[in-house]
Amino acid sequence: MRSISWTAALAMIALAGCGSDVPSPPPVDAAISAQQAAAFVEAIKPRREGRPVIAVVARNEGTETTDFLLTHAVLQRAGIADVHAVAGRAGPVSLYPALQIEIAQDLASFDQAYPTGADYVIVPAMSEPEMTATRDGAILSWLNKQSDHGARIISVCAGAVVLGKAGLLDHRRFTTHWYFLDGLRESHPTAVYVPHQRYVIDSNIGTTTGISASVPAMLSLIEAIGGREKAQALATEFGVESWTPVHDSSLFGLDFSRGLSFVLNKMAFWRDDQMRVDVVNGMDDITLAFTADAWSRTGHMTVQAAAPAPVQLRSGITLLPEGGAEDAAPLPLTPDLKPMEQLDRTLCEIGSRFGTSRREWVMIELEYPGQPACEPQ
Repeated sequence: MRSISWTAALAMIALAGCGSDVPSPPPVDAAISAQQAAAFVEAIKPRREGRPVIAVVARNEGTETTDFLLTHAVLQRAGIADVHAVAGRAGPVSLYPALQIEIAQDLASFDQAYPTGADYVIVPAMSEPEMTATRDGAILSWLNKQSDHGARIISVCAGAVVLGKAGLLDHRRFTTHWYFLDGLRESHPTAVYVPHQRYVIDSNIGTTTGISASVPAMLSLIEAIGGREKAQALATEFGVESWTPVHDSSLFGLDFSRGLSFVLNKMAFWRDDQMRVDVVNGMDDITLAFTADAWSRTGHMTVQAAAPAPVQLRSGITLLPEGGAEDAAPLPLTPDLKPMEQLDRTLCEIGSRFGTSRREWVMIELEYPGQPACEPQ
């Protein structure tokens, strides 16, 4: 999803009561949590023999940074499937809120290579409200075709909006990022929202909550394909303790206090600045995505990639450098940290620079349930 706009926050302030209308969840029951996780894993196990084929699809005009880079990188690193980055058109893809990549495979060439379809299709959030059936009919019809072939279609965060536009949410249980929930309920009255779960599957359609839900959802998919040990090994590598669907949806949303905090912070335009990330071949996609995404969502930072030429990230994705970033302050990255540890470090650095309320705002946008251990300010 894009960062929350001024107008959206002001509207929330005017309404004053438009935070989450989801009641608090019941106490976590370990047995029920394990059953939910096991049911999801069972529901998304491969439907046919052989090595699975996974397509991570992007919209050239705008695809969410972490939704795309993280899911593609995690699945590539697992080594349990043939993972393809696929765009509406071969060429540059603008990620938001930061970075730009290049994808060589388009929808038509994927179809030519896999005429019976993918086993799984991952759908990140794509730019709104610009995405329309008229302009983006190729992506929407392609998703329908993949679904008809029997693919499991799994959206991340506001990727559920894309599934809705493709007609794949109707009469199904779903979840999504809190900001888009009311709109999806209104436009798809037969779809049934499921609170307090980070990921949900109904038939062949899977959905997740906010941006950070891409981690547990992809680990569950890896468990379904490659087994529990493979998922656990990757979870340890990433710094993830658990990937169950347990989630307190009532914690996320905009109320009067949060909306007011956002507007007051946004008014401090004199703090706006630019940061550069010095990208090199083999750089970790996941750490890069989380860090660039989080800093960009402060509303005070523009993050750009700096390099003399395009580079290949660890997953094989080509990252395109952006001009004019050479004189910007370097984006702080700690090479020895695991990706989730780096995210926590980044959130602490954001709080140190812009205050606790701004750090909490970024966490709300990411729908991140973690609790970074920051030193007192």
